[in-house]
Amino acid sequence: CARALARGRCETMEALHKMLARTHGCGRVGRQRPAAMLETTAKMEWRAKGFAQSAAADVEMGPLGKRARTGGIRASPMAWPIPMLRGCLSHGSLNSLRSRNGGWASTRGKHCGKREASTKEAVGVDGEIAEAQEWTAKTTCCGQIVDKPPGSRVTLCGWVHRSRNMGGLIFIDLRDSSGIVQVVTSPENFSDAYKVSETLRSEWVVSVKGCVQNRADPNPNMPTGQFEVLAESIRVLNPVKRRLPFEISSEDSPREELRLRHRYLDLRRQQMTDNLRLRHEVTKAFRDVLEEENFLEVETPILTRSTPEGARDFLVPARIMQHTMYALPQSPQLFKQLLMASGVEKYYQFARCFRDEDLRADRQPEFTQLDIEMSFVDMEAIINVAEKLVRRVFERVRGPKANISEDGFPRLSYDMAMERYGTDKPDMRYDLFQFDISKIVRNSECRIFLSALEEGGIVKALVVPQGDRISNSQLKNKGDISNKAVDMGSKGVVYLRVKEGVEVDGPNPVKKGLTKEQVREIIAYTNAEEGDLLIISAGDPITVHKTLDHIRQYLAKKLDLVDPDKQCFSWIVDFPMFEYNKDEERYEALHHPFTAPKMDQQGGGDLFTSRAHAYDLVYNGSEIGGGSLRNHNSEIQKQIFTAIGMSDDDICSEFGYLMEALESGAPPHGGIAFGLDRFVMLLAEEESIRDVIAFPKTTQGACVLTNSPSRVVPKQLDYLKISLLSSEDTNKD
Repeated sequence: CARALARGRCETMEALHKMLARTHGCGRVGRQRPAAMLETTAKMEWRAKGFAQSAAADVEMGPLGKRARTGGIRASPMAWPIPMLRGCLSHGSLNSLRSRNGGWASTRGKHCGKREASTKEAVGVDGEIAEAQEWTAKTTCCGQIVDKPPGSRVTLCGWVHRSRNMGGLIFIDLRDSSGIVQVVTSPENFSDAYKVSETLRSEWVVSVKGCVQNRADPNPNMPTGQFEVLAESIRVLNPVKRRLPFEISSEDSPREELRLRHRYLDLRRQQMTDNLRLRHEVTKAFRDVLEEENFLEVETPILTRSTPEGARDFLVPARIMQHTMYALPQSPQLFKQLLMASGVEKYYQFARCFRDEDLRADRQPEFTQLDIEMSFVDMEAIINVAEKLVRRVFERVRGPKANISEDGFPRLSYDMAMERYGTDKPDMRYDLFQFDISKIVRNSECRIFLSALEEGGIVKALVVPQGDRISNSQLKNKGDISNKAVDMGSKGVVYLRVKEGVEVDGPNPVKKGLTKEQVREIIAYTNAEEGDLLIISAGDPITVHKTLDHIRQYLAKKLDLVDPDKQCFSWIVDFPMFEYNKDEERYEALHHPFTAPKMDQQGGGDLFTSRAHAYDLVYNGSEIGGGSLRNHNSEIQKQIFTAIGMSDDDICSEFGYLMEALESGAPPHGGIAFGLDRFVMLLAEEESIRDVIAFPKTTQGACVLTNSPSRVVPKQLDYLKISLLSSEDTNKD
C-alpha cells in the first residue's frame, strides 16, 4: 500500500483507505470498516512517508531487487505489525492482502468456501504466491550491439558476467547467448540505475534500458569492445539466492564432477556455449546439403525389438504385453533398409542411438548419428555425397581456414592401412610408418622373434626419424615407451639404432641374433637412414598392431609431429567380410551382417574370404563415419546369416520381416552414418565427447545432475509384473 503511495496510485491516505475497502469487498467507502483494518491503516500512516522514499528506488529494481538493498527501509513482511500485510508489502501489490485475525480470509471476495480452506490445510499451503515474477522482452541481444548506431535506445536482458566499481562509475559486463557487452552506470546521470548497480552480483538476471555509445577505451579483445550501453534503468529479474559452486566468468575449467552436477551452470560458460553453437552449425550444414540433394527426413522408432549381434541392448519392459521387452535401437539400420524397400530413395535423419557398452572419453550410452540411405546408387555416389557434406561443414565452421582439398579424399585398403599404420583409422598428418619384417627375421637367431613367429605371430618395426631424440631408458623396461607397449598387452619392445653403413646398435640379444645381411635387408626394406630408430614389436598380429599404433600416436605428440592446422581425411575400403571369434569359435561380421560381400561377376567366390562393400571415413585418426552397400538379394543375405551361425529358425524369428521385404522387390541400396558427437568433438578440439553434449553421462553411465539411473517405486514394478532379486539371490546366480 505504501508503495502505491510512492508510485502515485494513491495521493492521500483517504485514497488508500478506499483501496483497502475495495480490496476487502466492503462496498461503499462510508461503510463501517473492520477494526483490524482501521488499526492497519493507522499504523501505516506514520511509516508510509519514509517507506515511500525507498520504494521509489525499488520501482526500478523490480519485484525481487528490494531484498538486496542496503540502507533505507526494507519491505520485509515482518516489518509490519500485523500479519494482515504480509502479502501486501512483500509483493508490492494489494492482490494478496488479507486479515487473518479479522476474519477476511480471501481477497477474491468476502466469502471463503470451507472446501478450499480444508484443502489448503491438508496440503500445508496457504495459496499465496511466494514472490512476484516479471517477464521482460529485450529489443537487442548483447552480442548484436555492434549493429546499433551510437544514440540508439535499447533494452538488454541477461546475466551479470562480472561487475567493476571504479569509484564513481560502475562497469557491468552483461552476457546473453549472443555475447557480452559493457554496461556503464553513473551517479550523476541516472542515480537510480547506479544505486541498483551497486547491489548487483555475478549471475544475477537483469534487464537494462539505456543508450548505445562509443567506448572511451575500446577493447579489441571483445567483439563488442568498441561500444557500451549507458544504463538509464536497471531491473533485477532474478537474483542468485545461493552460493554457486564455481565462477562462470573464470577462465579455469572446474572439476568435471562439479560441471556435470551443475550442468545448467556449466553450459553458461563460454567454452560450452561455443561448443553447442558449433554443434548447431554442423547439423545445419549437414541439413542444407541433404535438402539440396532432395533427401527426405524420416523418423524411425525408438521402441523396437532386440536383435542379435552388435553391443548389448537397453531393454524396456512392455506393460501392455507382459513378459516382453522393447529394445532401444543401436542404430536405425533395419528401418532405413525397409524405407528403401518402401520406395523412399533418399532418406536421412539425426538418429538417437543406444548401446550398453563400456564407456570411454569418446563414447556415450546414448549418442546421435546422421543416418543416410540411398537407392539405385553405387559406392562412388555415396562417397561423393559424404565428401560434399564434410566440405560444407568445414566451410561453415572454419571458413577460409578449412584447408581441404577439392580433390577426392585419398583411399587406402584395409590391408594397406594395417600394414603401414597398424590401425584401420590412421592419422595421416604425420609419417612414422610400420613395416612387417617377419620374412627377414624368420631365419635369424633372435629368440624373441622366433618364438613369436613359431606361434603364428608377426614382427613389425616402427621407423622413427632422428631417433636420438629418444633415449634408451625410455625403450627399456619401465620406460615410458615400454609402458605404452605393456598397456596394450605386449611384453615390451626392442629396438635398433641405425649407424653409419649397415651398422646398428641395440640390445645384445637382437643385435647379435641378426646377421649383417639381415640387418642390410631390414634397413633397405624400412627405408631407414643413419640416425633413425627402429622400435620392434613381436607377438600375435592384433597385439603388435595395437602396440605400435599406440606408440606411434604417443611419439607424434611427444615429438611435436602433428600440424594442428592440417586436416587429413581418408577412406578405408576393402574390409574383410568376417573376422573369427576364438572365444566363441565362430565367424562374426566385421561391420554388420547386412553388408554386401564382393563377389565375382558370376556370383562365385568364397564368402568367408571375400571382401566387403564397406567404407569408413577417417579424420585425423578418428573414424567419423562408416557405411556399406547392403544386400538386396535375400539368398545372399541368408548365406551371411548362416555363416555367422544362425539357423533357419533364428533367421525367420529375428529377421523374417527383413527377408520378406527383400523378396518383395527391394532396390539396390547403400548408405553411410556419421557420428555427430565425435565429429563435433574433433572440430571443437575437445578431449572428451561429453564437452559437446548438453547433458551427457559419466563414464559409469550415470547422470549426476538428475541422479539417474535411479530406483523406482514398487507400484511401477507391479504394473510391469517385475520383481527385483535381492543381492543374495544375485550372488547365488
